[in-house]
Amino acid sequence: MISSEHPLLTAVRNGDTRAVAALLQEEYGTAHARGPHVAAALRLAAGALDHRVLDALLKLADLDALDLDGIDADGRTPLLRAVDRGAHDIATALHFAGADPRVTDREGRDALAMARHWHTTGTGAGVHRRTVRDGNGEICRELVIGGQTVRDGHTAILTHLESCCEIATPFAELLDRAMAEPEVGHPVWGAAVVAAAGRKGPALPPVWDAAAALRHHPDPLARYFGADVLRCINLYDESGEDEESPFDTPLVDLFLPWVEQEEDPRVMRPLAAGLADAMDPRAEKPLPALTRHPDAQVRSWAVGGLHRQVQQANTDALAAVLACTGDTDAQVREAACRALLRAQADDPAPCDALAARLSDSEEAVRVTAAMQLALRDDHRGDALLDALDGTVDRTSPYYWPLHDVWRHRQAR
Repeated sequence: MISSEHPLLTAVRNGDTRAVAALLQEEYGTAHARGPHVAAALRLAAGALDHRVLDALLKLADLDALDLDGIDADGRTPLLRAVDRGAHDIATALHFAGADPRVTDREGRDALAMARHWHTTGTGAGVHRRTVRDGNGEICRELVIGGQTVRDGHTAILTHLESCCEIATPFAELLDRAMAEPEVGHPVWGAAVVAAAGRKGPALPPVWDAAAALRHHPDPLARYFGADVLRCINLYDESGEDEESPFDTPLVDLFLPWVEQEEDPRVMRPLAAGLADAMDPRAEKPLPALTRHPDAQVRSWAVGGLHRQVQQANTDALAAVLACTGDTDAQVREAACRALLRAQADDPAPCDALAARLSDSEEAVRVTAAMQLALRDDHRGDALLDALDGTVDRTSPYYWPLHDVWRHRQAR
């Protein structure tokens, strides 16, 4: 029997992101698809907790056609349903796309009230299904409750919505919410850090002081939270390009001795990230050594902070980055390839190292190496890039970097 279901809905049910993208653009003749099945596709993707397909719909379909605030048969919007199921990645994607958190369900609860309800009561008894990485790459747990898959992201969603609604959750409570979850890759950690670091005006200095005070806390989770809040305060600073950040120098003053003393690899991650992002030249000193740290995330952050030193032909920095192109971790290798872009043009070593990665076991590393070679006017990766022609759409992480390559070629 031939199915009468619309092909877009079938593609969504199958989780076929490429087919979804192709149908949105081919059937409607525009990247801003306005077809009648788009809203149903959005609900299917959100209900399946399929972030990749949802992201394709949000990027390629017309927002009016998506009907973000449309009520389903149960009286809930897609955002409310995502909140109810604790899917932080789905809920935040819908919210950032424009879904209104003030819409209420039949019980009169908006998204904030629903998130607070589940944060307070818990999800109840359920069968643990698996631990997964969500669409944002964060770690969460899935449970089956009443035949439905539910995630444990309710507190993260609550924290996100409170911050967006300008509800100043006390620093101590944000710390408690994060530390209740032992896995620092869980969404509640990022949500709590962003909520704390995003304070404005007079409310920010007390947060800085509270975070800095955690440096000597005996629990590494508390130290992790403090370090991540501090580095995000500096990262989020909105001083103009010609203005010096008021937090940059204090952060480096604090992080340099902290890096020398810290033993927990989790805490070292935000420390390395903070130094990599800092503008103070002193922050660059420990980065080459940190590219040899046992923790891969620390190495990745350290490599990412060496761009300026590589461009300035710093011997130690260049040697560290070249070594990292052969790292055991794919993310470190990819970061090293990116860091070689601005290396001195008359030095053959960077291009040779990039060319060696064209046969890497990971596609992302191969493609990144090929793009960096093209931007350095080395043609050894051209065949790999040409093979991608026609296969990359706006849902691909390669879309904009390849656009930069195309513009560079046009400008030559």
